[in-house]
Amino acid sequence: MLKKRITLFLAVLFLVSSMVIGFQTQSSDAASYDYVLYFPSDRYPETGAHIRDAIRAGHPDICTIDRPGADQRRKESLAGIPTKEGYDRDEYPMAMCLEGGKGASVRYISPSDNRGAGAWVGNQVSSYPDGTKVRFVVQ
Repeated sequence: MLKKRITLFLAVLFLVSSMVIGFQTQSSDAASYDYVLYFPSDRYPETGAHIRDAIRAGHPDICTIDRPGADQRRKESLAGIPTKEGYDRDEYPMAMCLEGGKGASVRYISPSDNRGAGAWVGNQVSSYPDGTKVRFVVQ
């Protein structure tokens, strides 16, 4: 009887610990972000497609705002990617995100789409302090 109880206890302990570990590693778990930003791909289709593709490719959908490190992360993400006349180099995760920098997805897109999207995102998160976690959802 004691052996059955110990086995049952260990099975329950394993199940509960697996669930806790699983919840902690899921990036879109509601407890892992502070706000949701619904990105309007109808207004900025190239940027929206880039964000969607980058997330599908394994980049995080959560951005931890860290403005002081943005310049360094931008240098890291764009290193080795040449400029192209008539295009901007869009990066995701964005440079303002702690998750950005080396290894970010970079895509050539039109300057109007990129800069409009950047201004829109900047306006949406302007009141959020550094350290705020924002989940990106492309609509």
